[in-house]
Amino acid sequence: MADQKNYVRTDADGVMRVGARGVPIDGVIAAFEIGDSPEAIRSQYPALELEEVYGAIAYYLANRQEIAEYLKRQDEVWAYWRSRFEKNPDPLIDRLKAIRAAQSMQAS
Repeated sequence: MADQKNYVRTDADGVMRVGARGVPIDGVIAAFEIGDSPEAIRSQYPALELEEVYGAIAYYLANRQEIAEYLKRQDEVWAYWRSRFEKNPDPLIDRLKAIRAAQSMQAS
């Protein structure tokens, strides 16, 4: 019997990752859901082998409920950090926004 490869793993932080390089599965699944082919997804994520993309898609198709719950948790994590950042914005971001606004005004 051939060894089964695990194309998707969950890291210590709870992030589901694809392949040897650990690309987050979120983007791979999002691209697949909008209709991108595995080859197109591979071109978007050059750290992945085509076999790893297919493996991630197969894992997703076989575990839709698990992936849906994972993506919901990820959305909650991002919402938490977004709200936290909005309450305490980084001064560097404010400076960069000011520079961009000044450049836009100069270009007008």
